[in-house]
Amino acid sequence: MAKLWRCIVCGDPYIGSNPPDNCPFCGAHLKYIQDAKTAEVSFDVELTETDRVNAQRALEVEVSNSTFYFQAAERTDHAEGRLLFKALGKVEKEHASIWKKVLKLDSIPPGSETCSEDYKANLQESHERESRAIAFYRQAAEGSGSERIKELFGALVEIETDHLDMSAERLA
Repeated sequence: MAKLWRCIVCGDPYIGSNPPDNCPFCGAHLKYIQDAKTAEVSFDVELTETDRVNAQRALEVEVSNSTFYFQAAERTDHAEGRLLFKALGKVEKEHASIWKKVLKLDSIPPGSETCSEDYKANLQESHERESRAIAFYRQAAEGSGSERIKELFGALVEIETDHLDMSAERLA
């Protein structure tokens, strides 16, 4: 019997007999997916100046990364790479949406990144982007006094680590 589940990281619902191992929208791990009837999801967070600056930077990182991945999906010379980059672009765009909600913005700003046509070069760029995001998100989580902001940054560290592992596996 199908149930309604909800990711407490991105807030999106999922229909299925069981919760997915990862949110199909933002990539959050199973521990963040709850029964929709009882899931508590809030983006109405009182931000300190530090949290606001970090959320704004996180939005910029996610917009940049999603734009890069969508560009790579269009331009790369590798069939699996096109699929991988398209999937990563969608997830990163969902991450940008999280910060849009936290910052109470009307829209997500456009990105302007470019990429190579070479699959391996784009994988290497992906690896570097994910490494930078993880380092920043860890620092932002540690510097926040808000449990919700810590939770969001912590979940993103886990998700971006999954992405890092994917690029590392393919670069090997």
